[in-house]
Amino acid sequence: MLIILAVSSNLNFHTPMYLLLCPLFLNLFSFFERCPNNTEAQHRTHISEFQLISLSEDVDLQPLLFGLFLGMYLVTVLGNLLIILAVSSDPHLHTPMYLFLSNLSLADICVISTTVPKMIVDIQTHSRVISYVGCLTQMSIFAIFACMDDMLLTVMAYDRYVAICYPLHYLVIMNPQLCGFLVLVSFLVSLLDSQLHNLIILQFTNFKSVEISNFFCDPSQLLNLACPDTFFNNILKYFLGAIYGLFPISGILFSYYKIISSILRIPSSGGRYKAFSTCGSHLAVVCLFYGTGFGAYLGSAVSHSPRKVVVASVMYTVVTPMLNPFIYSLRNRNIKSALRRLHSRTV
Repeated sequence: MLIILAVSSNLNFHTPMYLLLCPLFLNLFSFFERCPNNTEAQHRTHISEFQLISLSEDVDLQPLLFGLFLGMYLVTVLGNLLIILAVSSDPHLHTPMYLFLSNLSLADICVISTTVPKMIVDIQTHSRVISYVGCLTQMSIFAIFACMDDMLLTVMAYDRYVAICYPLHYLVIMNPQLCGFLVLVSFLVSLLDSQLHNLIILQFTNFKSVEISNFFCDPSQLLNLACPDTFFNNILKYFLGAIYGLFPISGILFSYYKIISSILRIPSSGGRYKAFSTCGSHLAVVCLFYGTGFGAYLGSAVSHSPRKVVVASVMYTVVTPMLNPFIYSLRNRNIKSALRRLHSRTV
């Protein structure tokens, strides 16, 4: 800090070299200010647990929140299981689009099962504690299946692109080998994302706090708690964001650019509507997934209120997986017919 004051007060130091040094020392000063060097507050080598944020501190609201999230969890699991059963039991749905849809439903079940049961137990027991190992486990599993959602939505956009732009070659291009390969690659990329997050977190021995500003061990929140906040870690975070955020979105946008261009070349309005209706459900799910996801992360960056971060996180970790089966079943006649046939066989 004395160096900054000396440079600012002495005209002899007003040269490019010294002016460039000022922001560097200022960043170093702010770093040490965020991470004070004392054993009690910062030395977390043997950290054993983290504290999660509850949705509400009001005791009277706890039974209501318990019932609400238990109901949402059961609806989500049941709805997605019905999609999987309908696709697997109906030969008419053994196509690439429904193969990807059933895998998306499985990923949604895993995402919500990673976060909500722990939250329900915490509400019932009035506890906000999660062990260090439990937190890393939850973060790893969540990262796998949240990234799997991301990858599968991109693959489904490519599937719709091939179906609309190359309808005569669709079954040749989207053959079973390619479909299986795309699902496998999606899983392996998601597994790599999870392991990279693990490697980043495990290298930290110091944390700014043990309180996570969310109701589960969100990878982004854990990275924000890490101390020191080095240049390498920031670069790694931006790299992961580009690989697992920018590239999938770019693939989806490119696919829909080609889809819309092809649809606009169809002469009849009925043909355009029929072509676009085949990807309407996927587009709705994409908007819901990325809209709530970006809302949560932008909200955590802008808002300093942990409660608002928790509410935004609920939207993309709980509400989105719950709504996906309704979007696909209500807008898709094939799914509705398969569910009716499944029900009639069961009865």
